[in-house]
Amino acid sequence: MITSVANQKVKQVVAWQTKAKERRKDNVFPVEGLKMFEEAPEKWIREVYIEETLLEKLDKEGAAYQKLERVGFEVVSSEVFKRMSDTQTPQGILAIVEQPVYSFEELLKIENPLFVILEDLQDPGNLGTIVRTGEGAGVSAVFMTKNTVDIYNPKTIRATMGSIYRVPFAIVEDVEEAIASLHMAGVKTYAAHLAGKDYYDCFSFKDGTAFLIGNEGNGLKKETADAASAYLKIPMEGRVESLNAAIATSLLMYEAHRQRK
Repeated sequence: MITSVANQKVKQVVAWQTKAKERRKDNVFPVEGLKMFEEAPEKWIREVYIEETLLEKLDKEGAAYQKLERVGFEVVSSEVFKRMSDTQTPQGILAIVEQPVYSFEELLKIENPLFVILEDLQDPGNLGTIVRTGEGAGVSAVFMTKNTVDIYNPKTIRATMGSIYRVPFAIVEDVEEAIASLHMAGVKTYAAHLAGKDYYDCFSFKDGTAFLIGNEGNGLKKETADAASAYLKIPMEGRVESLNAAIATSLLMYEAHRQRK
């Protein structure tokens, strides 16, 4: 059992929790909780740490314990687990998982895709919620600019509720070039923008579609929005000017889902 917070493995986990450059360097990210552990593909799991009292409570015949036995694990004291955890109320199990690798070029080959392109989103909860809702709405992939919040941020990972394992995603270096590539592949791009003249339900999203969503405070950059096939907007009543980025994206994704049913 690991009982010292000075243990090198403990220090490394803390570094992965707190520093994006450490996660990038080692191509891993931490996940916490039984649900996230149970849903993680076994071939992605590198390390598992479990708090001693949780291990005692687990059903030895249950799926979680059986998976622990297959992938291997280390037991840590309660004090050590609190140090390793990123949450105020640790759930007692933490896995270090390999970062999946997806290619924009390969994802572009998906037939009749439904994509979301996020430009410079900064809220990890918004990004995680979009990934999770994207899975529910049948999104083919999520693309992000390099200035978007790190998708492996622990808060983002928690917000995905496991969808991080199943929704493909990629970073695009130049969003205007990416939009041009989508157009060449026959994918229409729609900029969610306050300057849009037509509501989103005026468009058909039955063929290849990509929604462009901008930064929470500033929206899409003008050059990005102008590169899109069309502007669209979401109806607003009262004095509300815009919606939370994750909610706006969810409305668009589910309208596309509705049309494609």
